[in-house]
Amino acid sequence: MAYGIVTPQLAKFDTDLRLESGRILGPIEIAYETYGTLNADRTNAILVTHAWTGSAHLAGRYNEEEKRAGWWDEIVGPGRLLDTDRYFIICTNVIGSCFGSTGPTSINPKTGKRYNLSFPVITVRDMVNAQVLLMDQLGINRLVCVLGGSMGGMQALEWATQHPDRIGSAVILAATPRPSAQAISLNAVARWAIFNDPNWKKGEYRKNPKDGLALARGIGHITFLSDESMTTKFGRRFSARDGQFDFFGQFEVERYLSYNGYNFVDRFDANSFLYLAKALDLYDVSLGCESMEEAFAPVTAPLQFFAFTSDWLYPPAQTEEMVEVLKKLGKEVDYHLITSSYGHDAFLLEHETFTPMVQTFLENVEK
Repeated sequence: MAYGIVTPQLAKFDTDLRLESGRILGPIEIAYETYGTLNADRTNAILVTHAWTGSAHLAGRYNEEEKRAGWWDEIVGPGRLLDTDRYFIICTNVIGSCFGSTGPTSINPKTGKRYNLSFPVITVRDMVNAQVLLMDQLGINRLVCVLGGSMGGMQALEWATQHPDRIGSAVILAATPRPSAQAISLNAVARWAIFNDPNWKKGEYRKNPKDGLALARGIGHITFLSDESMTTKFGRRFSARDGQFDFFGQFEVERYLSYNGYNFVDRFDANSFLYLAKALDLYDVSLGCESMEEAFAPVTAPLQFFAFTSDWLYPPAQTEEMVEVLKKLGKEVDYHLITSSYGHDAFLLEHETFTPMVQTFLENVEK
């Protein structure tokens, strides 16, 4: 059963944000949603950080007619992992996105027009620094936990390493200390798909370049799955709508990718896709440090990591590299390798595999 009706919120900041690139971004708006009640001393807040094309719509529905609930609805609510009788849950939309926070679709106050490609390159660290502004505005000095998967896990890592005094714990799922050359190359091909769509017009389009963006999403979607899950779901079945020897006939997996790709065009902006892909590629938890040991040295909060056996985008070995460094430094770290056939998306699709362990972790953190 869905969490219930939620109301999107928008925080505005007149202060400028200095980005890692050295450029200045401001004013800034951050879209966010909250669930539960903030206690009197403002000490029961948990921040949930979303993945690449996610949003602040973590749970619930905006109205009774909305068909789909938020993207992690199953774990939010009374008695669930993110227990709203106990915690005040916050989910923000990252800057650079197109779901309410300042990004390339926003109006540049200096020109009165959309930023488009005049928007500065942003990093995961910039996203987190913007979230810090929101926590300050809400009067929350310390979070019980920051929890997220994939790009959300990168944000949780940034909180732990860059703002260690602001969190009591972090839960990091299906993340990486730095994307591999293979992950970067797949994003590069997705970018080419958009760049080569004549309707992209170097970012100055009025309507989404649907063919390029749909193809880019299709490429990305393949990386979220696994060979086992695709074989189970589609196998080599040919679409019942087409003849097997029809030149343009499709396998079921082809039809699936096309359907998801073109649906994506209706809800996400091509320039935002490009900016967030760049942020993923640039991510390195050790940026500015000589080693991962130096990067993790400031960590004071207990960290819990989850990796999934069939995740080939950010494979378990990348998580285990971080865990080993943290153990070597004597940090409090908890690691679980989850057997799953769902690939990188397992953290979204199989919450029941990690929920009990996260619950135990949070209970121990609060003792």
